[in-house]
Amino acid sequence: MINFNVPPFAEKATDYILECVKNQKICGDGQYTRKVNAWLEERTGTAKALMTTSCTHATELAALLCNIGPGDEVIMPSYTFVSTADAFVLRGATPVFVDIRPDTMNIDETKIEAAITEKTKAIVPVHYAGVGCEMDTIMDIAKRHSLKVVEDAAQGIMAEYKGKALGTFGEFGAFSFHETKNYSSGEGGALLIRDEKDIEDAEIIREKGTNRSKFFRGQIDKYTWVNQGSSYLPSDMNAAYLYAQLEIADEINDARLSCWNRYYENLTSLKEAGKIELPTVPTHCKHNAHMFYIKAADINERTELISYLKSKEIMSVFHYIPLHSAPAGQKFGRFNGEDKYTTRESERLARLPLYYGLTLEQVDYISDMIKGFYGA
Repeated sequence: MINFNVPPFAEKATDYILECVKNQKICGDGQYTRKVNAWLEERTGTAKALMTTSCTHATELAALLCNIGPGDEVIMPSYTFVSTADAFVLRGATPVFVDIRPDTMNIDETKIEAAITEKTKAIVPVHYAGVGCEMDTIMDIAKRHSLKVVEDAAQGIMAEYKGKALGTFGEFGAFSFHETKNYSSGEGGALLIRDEKDIEDAEIIREKGTNRSKFFRGQIDKYTWVNQGSSYLPSDMNAAYLYAQLEIADEINDARLSCWNRYYENLTSLKEAGKIELPTVPTHCKHNAHMFYIKAADINERTELISYLKSKEIMSVFHYIPLHSAPAGQKFGRFNGEDKYTTRESERLARLPLYYGLTLEQVDYISDMIKGFYGA
């Protein structure tokens, strides 16, 4: 069986985790958490990176830093994971969903402005599949309407928009290190902070509302409770597992891109024959091969394709029931404008296996089976 996903692993991780145990430092903000933060800052150029227990928590932290509260509205795509909305619903805000672009599956930047009301406080673009949203347009809208931008870059590490790292355009960006991501700590995430003025508040909220971070830096002689907060610190053992992968980040990225490119090359003939659609990556975007997907004609064909691949020992999946059609989405949010593409495109998309360790021979086999399904 070719699994859909295999969590990434780097051999040094075992040594690093044992080092944490031997040093009796396994809680948050140990040496490996600091190393991950520093790596993220260097590679993205953000003012500050803070590792968190999940991308969900990183987004919750961003919502707190944006002072999102009851009665506020936050604009986002409906085609995303529930955490994008949950982080703001927990603050009492209303997610306002807008349609996506059918080419990149990202939020349609031309639909955002019409969804803005006097209650709107933030825009949350989601960089689907590690392909950047149209950030120039989104940042211009945000500036003209005095709105915050929180980038859901859960799938976006090592990807860029016009030469700049995803997650670094808005006031805040959130990465995921879940086991399905390009780099993993099992469960984990990180908050990217663009402006230095927000760093201290972020550290306080992340540390249960205390100024403990300043205490450990020797800036104060004791720490205390100074603001609202929660515990968003991951175990240093999780960070150690992740850091070993970040040390070979380019190797992992190159391997994933090789598989992605091989899929695209193999399946182009089906695209040209009008049988399927393949991912679109704008020329000004640098993607990270987070996923490879194809689009079938409709939901029925997709269901048949996934079942067929399973019979050939290949695990293919779909994801994201549009949030506005979910019970909680109807309860807590609303869709602005026409759902022209969100539901239709979500019902056509099937994700193929892609992970560090997948071989080109396996990609060729999967591609051949897909061709066989379409009689090619």
